Amino acid sequence: MSELLSKLEDSIENLKSKKSKIYFFVQDTKGNPKASIKYIYDLAFALKNNGYNSIILHEKPDYFGVQDWLGSSYMEITHISVEGQNLQVSPDDVILVPEIFGYVMPQLTNLPCFKIVICQSYDYIFETLQPGQTWAQLGFNKCITTSDKMKEYISSVMKQCSVDIIEPFIDKSFNRPKLPPKPTVAIHTREQRDSINFIKSFYVRFPQYRWITFKDMRGLSQEQFANSLKDCMLSIWIDETSSFGTFPLESMKCGVPVIGKVPKLIPSWINENNGIWLQDILRIEDVVADFIQNWMEDNVSDKLYEGCEETSKRFDNEENFIKTTVEFFEKIYTNRIEIFEKEINKLQIETNI
Repeated sequence: MSELLSKLEDSIENLKSKKSKIYFFVQDTKGNPKASIKYIYDLAFALKNNGYNSIILHEKPDYFGVQDWLGSSYMEITHISVEGQNLQVSPDDVILVPEIFGYVMPQLTNLPCFKIVICQSYDYIFETLQPGQTWAQLGFNKCITTSDKMKEYISSVMKQCSVDIIEPFIDKSFNRPKLPPKPTVAIHTREQRDSINFIKSFYVRFPQYRWITFKDMRGLSQEQFANSLKDCMLSIWIDETSSFGTFPLESMKCGVPVIGKVPKLIPSWINENNGIWLQDILRIEDVVADFIQNWMEDNVSDKLYEGCEETSKRFDNEENFIKTTVEFFEKIYTNRIEIFEKEINKLQIETNI
């Protein structure tokens, strides 16, 4: 009994002193930039800079890392490999697992720590879960997501899981350029073949615009990505299963208008003033051709640029992201301390009896 009391008291002290570990499980993209990975690193980085013990957890010892595309500062976060390690997890620790790692969750069910799902894509929720299986059944009763639309969907399918929103921010490297744009169109699609096929088809259908350069934005570091966007006069976005839409927001922050296919889960920030949004993917080529013609004639509506600027201001919010993240974990810690204190009181009463 005294040993249990001592452990509970240690857990409370660890939480109060922020020594408790916060593990963020991440996918190894082998150096390929991915907005969902940046979001997790941003969470861990915000906590690290506010005195919390955040740790990046990856599967293999030969983890590639994110230094090549996010910068070396993100690699200052403690990194631990699961493979070959006897991971010591305490009741006061927290582990966060992305929804794509549903197959990992059963292995964590019996761990004594607090468990949270990071869900950024509705399309991956059931990807690796067994039929009929829910997060709550695996010990995950809380979820962090990126938008109100995602929260609404998650709450409809994971009814026993409470959902909190921590909205991503668009990095300060994305900003309006001083120089005028070049005749370059940025294109970003979920599958690379869609970008290639779009470009080939466009040149065949509109040979008069072969002097226009299309730039596939895949595989660039964040700095290269931002600098490339600033050169562009237009962005094309095709991603039907996107749950947030980082690329169009980055484009808007650089003052680049967007022509896009409306995804299945429509982001709340999409409106008729901040882009040219289409339901029919086959119409995009025609609309792009019309835009190029209007751009050449200096006939693109100012309202489109104004709409981009207005929307992008909402996501120029790194400080708010940090504040929301810290407040979320402060609440988690406070609740855990209260639970441990109640257990101590209960044990003390039983001991006196």
